[in-house]
Amino acid sequence: MSFDRSSEKELLKTVLEPLLEDFQYWFDRSRNLLESEKLSFLTEAEQSALLSRVKQAQQEVNTAQMLFVATGGEAGIETSILVPWHQLVAECWQIAMKYRSFSGSLAAQSPSDEFSDSPDTDGSQIP
Repeated sequence: MSFDRSSEKELLKTVLEPLLEDFQYWFDRSRNLLESEKLSFLTEAEQSALLSRVKQAQQEVNTAQMLFVATGGEAGIETSILVPWHQLVAECWQIAMKYRSFSGSLAAQSPSDEFSDSPDTDGSQIP
């Protein structure tokens, strides 16, 4: 099955644009958590390294978004670029879940509660 150029462009806009927005959303939330809370189960160096990786990923996603817009939605992204972003988001979700379990009932009152709608590993929402 072959696609014409306009179909390819529409597919990229339909799939890639919201995916990049999702990456920015989750990296922003992760950055907020890492900058605002001391995670007792991570060393300062581990938390700082994770924050640096999130900031780097945010810059990469921002660059990809600018390229996508500058080309009128005709620039795609290799899967080899997307996979590490996805892995980092999943790692951040795990950190947020662990933080909530360590925080107990105080997490509901904390700024880190931002992650309360992150998907669980089975795809369900975390209460």
